Amino acid sequence: MNKTRRKRAIPHSFDENIAIAKAELEAQLAKLKSGPAMEAIQEKIRQLEAATHMNEWLRSPGLKSPN
Repeated sequence: MNKTRRKRAIPHSFDENIAIAKAELEAQLAKLKSGPAMEAIQEKIRQLEAATHMNEWLRSPGLKSPN
């Protein structure tokens, strides 16, 4: 049996994954009119922005580990 190996994609960083997800949601948002679906996507975008800010804070050089 000849197994072909799948070529693995280079993994994206956390920030890249967030940016990709945010861009996809913003594209969906542009197609919607006001309503619950639009509000749900806006909330997801806010959550992604919060995750980005939190990740920046966690990676900041001033942050010290709790020892």
